[in-house]
Amino acid sequence: MPVSIAPTFTIIPVHNHPSGDPTPSRADIQMTKAIVNIANPLGISVHDHIIVGKNGHASLKGMKLI
Repeated sequence: MPVSIAPTFTIIPVHNHPSGDPTPSRADIQMTKAIVNIANPLGISVHDHIIVGKNGHASLKGMKLI
């Protein structure tokens, strides 16, 4: 049985919050949804969006926001 392997493209946006609080802002959530909506038709999946803070990080996927 032949197997076809097609390249896949995945991105994981990462940024920090200078305030130190990694909690996603409303703008972070809206921008992530916009990135997902733009990337999907191009065959690019957004695996997660990580926000780094002073004492940890937040995963939008882990928080079920994407």
